[in-house]
Amino acid sequence: MRGKGKQTIVWLLMGMLVLGLGGFGVSNFSGGTADVGQVGGVEISSQDYARALRAQKQEFAAQTGKQVSPAEAKAFGLDQAALSRLFVAAGLEAEANRLGVSVGDKAVAEQITSASAFKGLDGKFDRARYADVLKREGMREAEFEHDLRMDEARMILQSAALAGVTAPAPVTDLALNWLLETRDIHWRELTAADLPDPIATPDEATLEAWHKANADRFTAPETRKITYVWLTPEMLEDKVQVDEQALRDLYQSRIADYQQPERRMVERLVFPTQAAAEAAKAALDKGETSFEKLAGERGLSLSDIDLGEVTKAQLGAAGDAVFALDQPGIAGPANSNLGPALYSMNAILDPVNTSFEEAEPDLRVEAALDRARRQIESETGDLSDQIAGGATLEDLGKQGPLQLGHIDWTGKDEAGPGSIAAYPEFRAQASKITDKDFPELITTEDGSIFALRLDQVVPPTLEPFEQVRARVAEDWSQNETKRQLLALGEDLKMATDAASEPVVSPLPAATTPVAQAVGAAEAPQPAPAPAEAPAKGKPETGLARGGFIQGVPQAVVADAFEIKKPGSGEVVEAENRVFLVTLDQIHAAQTSGSEAEQIRDGIQNRLADSMRQDVFDYFARAVQAQAGATVNQTAVDAVNAQAQ
Repeated sequence: MRGKGKQTIVWLLMGMLVLGLGGFGVSNFSGGTADVGQVGGVEISSQDYARALRAQKQEFAAQTGKQVSPAEAKAFGLDQAALSRLFVAAGLEAEANRLGVSVGDKAVAEQITSASAFKGLDGKFDRARYADVLKREGMREAEFEHDLRMDEARMILQSAALAGVTAPAPVTDLALNWLLETRDIHWRELTAADLPDPIATPDEATLEAWHKANADRFTAPETRKITYVWLTPEMLEDKVQVDEQALRDLYQSRIADYQQPERRMVERLVFPTQAAAEAAKAALDKGETSFEKLAGERGLSLSDIDLGEVTKAQLGAAGDAVFALDQPGIAGPANSNLGPALYSMNAILDPVNTSFEEAEPDLRVEAALDRARRQIESETGDLSDQIAGGATLEDLGKQGPLQLGHIDWTGKDEAGPGSIAAYPEFRAQASKITDKDFPELITTEDGSIFALRLDQVVPPTLEPFEQVRARVAEDWSQNETKRQLLALGEDLKMATDAASEPVVSPLPAATTPVAQAVGAAEAPQPAPAPAEAPAKGKPETGLARGGFIQGVPQAVVADAFEIKKPGSGEVVEAENRVFLVTLDQIHAAQTSGSEAEQIRDGIQNRLADSMRQDVFDYFARAVQAQAGATVNQTAVDAVNAQAQ
């Protein structure tokens, strides 16, 4: 009985262990985990989800240049994106199975043998490498080949679903006409000089009320009072000794910078034959073409054929011809290692011949700074030990060589030259340090070192009116000027609109019955005087949507294309400036020509891609809804926990 009782207890404990492990997604004792979901009988394994999540993270890192932690990946929704991709793929696979869509072994074999990941050093498919790559990815060959087969089937199904999706021609034409429409406008900037009366001087009560009503403009930001010590190579520059032989060695190592022969800035255009090069040179001499056009005819840009700074020796056989030019011009045809070529010489660079004596001052500064950096590096360990041993920043400042300083840090002020706040390492540390943090020695990119301590945090505070009165007065004046300019602009806009309306003469007044009886003629009625249009300003013809006007904010151009009819005006406020824009004429888009056709093709492609994406989303959702999709959240959480 005791033996049977013990056996029963053991089995109960084992059962409880299995149930407990099941809560973490464990289905067996070999380390496998349960599927994370299924669509229409197509299962999504935990391994698939782990690989998809890893790929999603790698893709995100490639796009942003930053590796993400598991918490950041979850915050960015990368786990949901990976899971969504798997469910879409499973849904398409289930639909392909239902319809009997598949591909043969030949197509799968071609996919495998053409993959670069499975090729050996000879560039051919390597069977051993294929097995090794799959093993490292935790995949069986049969599983991988099944996935390849289903990828092809999914692509067939996707192509069939989207084959008939094209951009509607009316929508394309509408977008093309909207995009290529041009306009003629007049624009005028309104300034204080246009106001009928100068801006009045505000009294104290007005300024105090403005100060209170716009407190956010006169509130000092949070200020962090910081004590620091620092040491830069420049501080030690005059204290280190530099050996003259070391300077001469440095000069010799940099001799290529101090001794350079005459150079030319050259572009080279190679031709297939000598005759073609001579014909091109003749066309250039006659002014029938340009060097840039010749390059364009061969599918090249000037940057493609730019040789940069070259010496006579570097040009080889063409050196004599190019260096015979005493001013920018075309040389050749001359031979090159690629064939006959024309050379465009754009600038002459005089030879450089800097002696050691001339270079010595700069070399001495460079060597001194380098030695100072090494000296700082050698002292960093001892200084860190002193800080760890309880030395205060004040103690370090008294001992030297570190210099003691104080700064009121807001994070918004621009650092002046020679300020410690100019270092990004200091700004980063100053923004996050707390009063509980101990000073720590930090090295900057240029070899400087510093340590800092937070003494006090002053919260945002409204600056007293007496201290900022001048700023308040200037702010009020700017705001009042803008307000009056906007009002003036609206008046001018109304006058512009009124001047553009057609003048309608009133009906003649009826004569009295007595006048009619004696045959009196009707009295002539004067026509109303047309409204006088305000000055329009500067003209701009053929303005394209998204175009540019020199010295004018882009919002002026954008608002000019919002005006409904010619003759109307619009007041535009942009970058604290006020403009009056008048529409003169609307020109229909020129939809013929190669450039317009390229734009049309681009619009069609973008519209078609957008529509295909929408149709595919609807199709994928419908397939999942029809097949039935389930998610095992416990298994999903288990994979996410393992990724931690």
